[in-house]
Amino acid sequence: MRMLKHTMVLGLVAATTAVAVAQPAQGGDDGRGQVVAVQPLRTLDAAAVRATLTNAQFAPGDVRFGVDAFQMVYRTIDARRNRTIASGLVVLPRNDERQLRAVSYAHGTELNRTDAPSMWRDEWAVAPALAYAAAGFAAVAPDYLGMGLGPGPHPYLDVTTEATASLDLLRAARTFAQDQHKTLKREVYVTGFSQGASAATALGGALERGADDWFRLGALAPISGAFDFRGHELPALLGGTVPPPYNVGYLGYLVVAWNRLHGLYQRPEEFFAAPYAGKVETLYDGVHGGEDLAATLPASPQDLFTAHGLDVLRHPSGPFAQALAEHDASCDGLRAPVKLFVDRADEQVPAASSDYCAARARSAAVADLGTHPWEASPHLGTNVTGTAAAISWFKKLN
Repeated sequence: MRMLKHTMVLGLVAATTAVAVAQPAQGGDDGRGQVVAVQPLRTLDAAAVRATLTNAQFAPGDVRFGVDAFQMVYRTIDARRNRTIASGLVVLPRNDERQLRAVSYAHGTELNRTDAPSMWRDEWAVAPALAYAAAGFAAVAPDYLGMGLGPGPHPYLDVTTEATASLDLLRAARTFAQDQHKTLKREVYVTGFSQGASAATALGGALERGADDWFRLGALAPISGAFDFRGHELPALLGGTVPPPYNVGYLGYLVVAWNRLHGLYQRPEEFFAAPYAGKVETLYDGVHGGEDLAATLPASPQDLFTAHGLDVLRHPSGPFAQALAEHDASCDGLRAPVKLFVDRADEQVPAASSDYCAARARSAAVADLGTHPWEASPHLGTNVTGTAAAISWFKKLN
């Protein structure tokens, strides 16, 4: 989670209707993966890509090509399997290759919907996708449900919808690539950072189970993921290992989002202590940002939650335990090559969570990136070093 300053965002419906309409994609009977609209965002030559990556403090060393970047709105399904739309970023290399390997990149935790990749609010949000495309891959970066131009609140850490939104963007990107006289190869490489790491393993598992008629999983490179949320991340958030405002920020996001999905409480006062009970849900509306959380929430989970709320978090049961079990099973049985990237000094996500994932996959290794902070955060720094490491690994496999 980045604690950056945001402005209030209005007129999202108007922004959606302003997007240029493209031809519909070939989708299933439910319309999943059909293109609703495509908006060209940027055309950058290789020098401009290097400059953008450098401004974001990402390594520009693998840049070979310029890129064309597009915002795509497409059809998908929500957590209740009802039809909805989502948006995402698609970046294609400016080269003569007609057949491209796709890399699906899932981003880390964001609060404000305009910080999703396809909104291009800053270089950080788009840097990984630009780096993959400039190295010669077709980069596909979903915004997730409820982020970017998608309606409704974001179902945070819901691996099911993260996987469906990611897969349906791949489908839409495949059809769009054909319009650009390019073909996306069958095997796709999948990666993601922080929240996006377990989104990536969930997508990988779906591909291995045959969720799509065309795409198959080629390799997985998750970065700094909380794969064992119950066993490692929750204790770290509650026990003081993760510092404020990240500890209360992540916990509040999880409880509010999962209450919408799984009914953790009937009234906020049951879970959140005064004076926060009347404020906390509005902080996770897709419009507020990290600075709002830092200014509103206390530094300690013990001050944010009631005794009952703390007890539920410490001793999950019922629907909450079932949802945690689903999240924490995203690595189970993965057959494709998996390389997990971590920093053992990560202040937000214990690296032991990646060890847990590696033990549950069939062919996995954990690589220590070392510590390279981004704005004083080792965790955020792994998005930078992990992207470079994933590109290097994918190029060897390709």
